Order: sequence, then C-alpha cells, then structure tokens
Amino acid sequence: MTKICFVTGRRPVKGNIINRKGQSKKSGGIGTHVTSITKRKFRPNLQKVRIRTANGGTKRVWVSVKALKAGLVQKV
Repeated sequence: MTKICFVTGRRPVKGNIINRKGQSKKSGGIGTHVTSITKRKFRPNLQKVRIRTANGGTKRVWVSVKALKAGLVQKV
C-alpha cells in the first residue's frame, strides 16, 4: 500500500533532478547546459498516528504533518 495522507490525500509526486554545467550568461559565460536528468520522488512528511474517528472509535492511519499542525485530526 502506498503512503497517502488519510485527511488531505497528499501522495508522492514524480519529478526530476536536473544537473547543469557551465557558467551562466549573467556572470560572463556562454550559458549553462543540461548534462543529465535523473528521475526522483517528492515524498510528503507522513506520520502513522492513532486518531479518533467520527463515531468515537480509534484508528491508526498515515497523516501528513501539515494536517496535524493545522489541527485537522485529533490524536488519541
């Protein structure tokens, strides 16, 4: 199971690491050039916490720290 926030739905997002070489035009060079592109993932800061559900029970779920700080869930 992938790690997805129970409250906000945040999930890992795909992206790239772009390596550039050369001196920028601004500092007197001929410009930078892309030398390699590597795939990567941006992962949300998720914590496994016990929360109180609407019907009064408890449940262990993955919750993003942003949701915890905002007070969107009540920890047990």
